[in-house]
Amino acid sequence: MGQGLWRVARNQQLQHQGYSGQGYLTREHGRRIAANNVSNTNHRKQAQGGIDIYHLLKTRKSKEQEGFINLEMLPPELSFTILSYLNATDLCLASCVWQDLANDELLWQGLCKSTWGHCSIYNKNPPLGFSFRKLYMQLDEGSLTFNANPDEGVNYFMSKGILDDSPKEIAKFIFCTRTLNWKKLRIYLDERRDVLDDLVTLHNFRNQFLPNALREFFRHIHAPEERGEYLETLITKFSHRFCACNPDLMRELGLSPDAVYVLCYSLILLSIDLTSPHVKNKMSKREFIRNTRRAAQNISEDFVGHLYDNIYLIGHVAA
Repeated sequence: MGQGLWRVARNQQLQHQGYSGQGYLTREHGRRIAANNVSNTNHRKQAQGGIDIYHLLKTRKSKEQEGFINLEMLPPELSFTILSYLNATDLCLASCVWQDLANDELLWQGLCKSTWGHCSIYNKNPPLGFSFRKLYMQLDEGSLTFNANPDEGVNYFMSKGILDDSPKEIAKFIFCTRTLNWKKLRIYLDERRDVLDDLVTLHNFRNQFLPNALREFFRHIHAPEERGEYLETLITKFSHRFCACNPDLMRELGLSPDAVYVLCYSLILLSIDLTSPHVKNKMSKREFIRNTRRAAQNISEDFVGHLYDNIYLIGHVAA
């Protein structure tokens, strides 16, 4: 009897506090849901950058179900724009799926001209059966041949009608191409001074500061590793070209090609002095000005000082 009365009193107390059996289960269920939500929220917040892992996996799953976009279903302009970002290897692979799109001549023409900016064949009426895809393969083969043997590479281009047998055409091809090995190119230009002359005239140094112009020159025509007749020839040709591009500046500064030649040699020696780890006692600005003005007395001290500052801040002119 006592236990029965205690249970009745306890039930009344629980009902008074709102913790009936059904209410207790409801509240307990609510607490579990809230705990799960907090756990999920914390788990999502732990993801780097606040990425919602659930939605990410859900989106990825839906993308996998959808598969790749069929370029043939898109407007042609959009399809060609997408394919234009591919290199030659990827474009060949894409042609296995989208043959008509990936073999389009405009795409392969763009690849040819972006890698080999000038070829004699570009300005001619294309022969029967001409294909820019085939031309790309020939240009690639010719470049590899050039990098093994420059003379054979140039002869290959001529045999395929890609280049005319003209120093000016060869110079334009070299000037607009970045796939040629610079060591082999240096050997070729040392042997073909007629091509070198035309290659120098393709540079425009107008309104450029002398050290910057010299850097641009040596980026296209690499300087030899040792001093000698070839280096002297390069500096001489550069000096005349720089003066021809800046006649007003030469008159204002009172410079001649011979004076520019002296300055170029001084800049090369200064570059070696300041950048070489083997030279411990670096040349000072005062020493450079004094030595340079001894060789070229008409040059102003301020101008020579600016030359020193450029090498000191930017670096070697023939690196």
